[in-house]
Amino acid sequence: MFTGIVETVGEVVGFTPGTGGVARLTVAVGAIAERLRLGDSLAVSGVCLTAVELGAGRFVADLAAETLARTTLAALRTGAKVNLELPTRAGAPLGGHVVQGHVDGVGTVVGLDPVAAGATGTDWVLRVRLPEELRRYVVAKGSIAVEGISLTVAGVEGDAIWIAILPHTYAATNLHALKVGMGVNLEVDVLAKYAEARKVSGGGVTTEYLLANGY
Repeated sequence: MFTGIVETVGEVVGFTPGTGGVARLTVAVGAIAERLRLGDSLAVSGVCLTAVELGAGRFVADLAAETLARTTLAALRTGAKVNLELPTRAGAPLGGHVVQGHVDGVGTVVGLDPVAAGATGTDWVLRVRLPEELRRYVVAKGSIAVEGISLTVAGVEGDAIWIAILPHTYAATNLHALKVGMGVNLEVDVLAKYAEARKVSGGGVTTEYLLANGY
């Protein structure tokens, strides 16, 4: 499990298409390299991947056809910036929200604009168009993971959401590298998915249900 609090920004140093829809991704991971072990999980721009090789400050993962189809990773090229987060340790503070590293779909950046400059830097507004199948899970003031970053939806405008981005978040993640028209990995709040499933099945989300399912 992750919390959507990005630890560092890595850089893609290799992307090799393979056979049968499988590809191999190599990322320079910086200071967190010393904490990684073979077989460990690492969230790469919101996608939970497994380390199949380590060395020289790099993390290597194999990408299955399903991962390539559901995320933006197939579009990565050498030099691309990716957000990195190691799994949350049991008992550690939950700084963001529950993020599984299971991307639900790809959104499209429709705006990233500065709105105000203060003592700590410039605030930004990020606007993302959502895939139709994810819109029912997103509400104003709710949580969403964009590129693995735990963010709060400030508002919903038709098929898009807008999010206020603080100067630290803009500088410390790959958001500063986004351009209009680019795809971004989205993971909606898992609680919203449980609520939707219960509604469809005719049940309700009660305190007892949440406790029984680990919440």
